[in-house]
Amino acid sequence: MQVPSTLNDLAASELEYPLDASLIATNPADPRDQARMLVFHQKSGRVEHRKVADLQEYLPAGSALIVNQTRVAPLRFVARRLSDGRETEGLFLWRAADERWAALIKGSKKFHPGDVLELCPAAESAGSERDRITLHSRRDMHWEVALASGSDAARIWERSGRIPIPPYILQARRAAGVTGGDESLDRSQYQTVFSQESELPSCAAPTAGLHFTNELLSRIAAQGVERIAIELQVGTGTFRPVDAELLSKHPMHHEHCRMSARDALLLSAVNRDLSLVVGTTSVRLLESLPHDLPPQIVAAAQAMVAAGHPAGTVMDFVTNILITPGFEFQWTKRLLTNFHLPRSTLLALVGAMVGLDQLKELYALAQSERYRFYSFGDAMLVQP
Repeated sequence: MQVPSTLNDLAASELEYPLDASLIATNPADPRDQARMLVFHQKSGRVEHRKVADLQEYLPAGSALIVNQTRVAPLRFVARRLSDGRETEGLFLWRAADERWAALIKGSKKFHPGDVLELCPAAESAGSERDRITLHSRRDMHWEVALASGSDAARIWERSGRIPIPPYILQARRAAGVTGGDESLDRSQYQTVFSQESELPSCAAPTAGLHFTNELLSRIAAQGVERIAIELQVGTGTFRPVDAELLSKHPMHHEHCRMSARDALLLSAVNRDLSLVVGTTSVRLLESLPHDLPPQIVAAAQAMVAAGHPAGTVMDFVTNILITPGFEFQWTKRLLTNFHLPRSTLLALVGAMVGLDQLKELYALAQSERYRFYSFGDAMLVQP
C-alpha cells in the first residue's frame, strides 16, 4: 500500500536554516515529560510555551493519541576482520534471507566476500563468547552478512550490539567533552515507554514519543483519551539529508508498516479533528493509507477481535511516501513533533503542515527561547 506524494519542485536549499549547535540536546529531559513544548495555533498564529506534561490539556475526551510503538534494537556493532585485525563499524538493517541480514559496513570497499568479522561485545561483562558474521555479497550500499548457523539475531544484538544513537548526538557529546558513553543508559533513554518487542527492529527512535512517561500516559487515559498504536520500522533513510538540488529528485527511503486488528478498528472510528498524531513516523504511516480504511480490512479486523485475536496483524505494507509543501493531509490534523535537522525530509513534512516560512519563524523563535533541538530535544505541538 503506497500513496504517491504531491511533489512540487521545491529547492532543497529551502530546507536550510541556521542553528546554534549548543542547542543540540545530548540527553533527554528528566523526567521526560518535563521537556519544553512550543504550542503553535495555526488559525490564530498564537504561540504558547508549555511543557509536555501539560499535553493532556490539549486532548479532549473522545480524542485519540496515535503513537508509533516500534522498538529500537541495538543494531550498531564494532568488529574486526579475523584475517588481519582490521577494525570497522556497522549497522544491521533488515533480514535479507534465512540467517542473512543486510548491514552497512564502514569502509565497505576494503572488505571482500568470505571475510569473517568478529563482533566486539557491547560491555565488558558480556563474557568471553564472541559473535561472528561472514560477509556474503555486496549489494549497492550494503552487504549481506551471514550469521553462524542457528544463531539468533536478537541474542547477537543484545550481546554485541550498541544502540544506534544518532551521529549528531555523538558529535555534540564529543564537542561537550563527553568521550565515552553509557550503553545501558542509552538503551533506556533512546526508547519510548510504549515500545513493543518486534521482529521489525528500528534503527532510530520515533523521537516525539520519547517525551512520554507512564504517569503522563495514565493521566491522558484517565480523561477518556484512547491510545492507538501503529508500527513503522524506522530506517536509516530518516537521517539521510536531501543532497539533490530539488526535493523531487531525492530518493525516498522505504519503511515497513503494520497495524493490529484492535488498532485498525479504533483508527477506523477515530475523530481525526480532535486526535493527536505523535511524530513524523506516525504521520508517514497514516498518510500512506486511503482516506477511509478498505471495508475488507475493517471486516478482517472485526473477525479477529471477535475470535479473541485483537493483536493479530491486519495491515502489513511498505511506504516510501514523501510529504512536502502542497501535500493534503487526510489523517493528521494535530501533530506533536520535535525540532528537525536542516535539509531533512522530516522538516519538509512539518513544513507541509504549517508552511515553510512559518516553520522557519517558529524555529528562530525556539532558538531565541533556548529550546533544545533534535532527537533528545524539546517538542512542538501543532494545533489547527
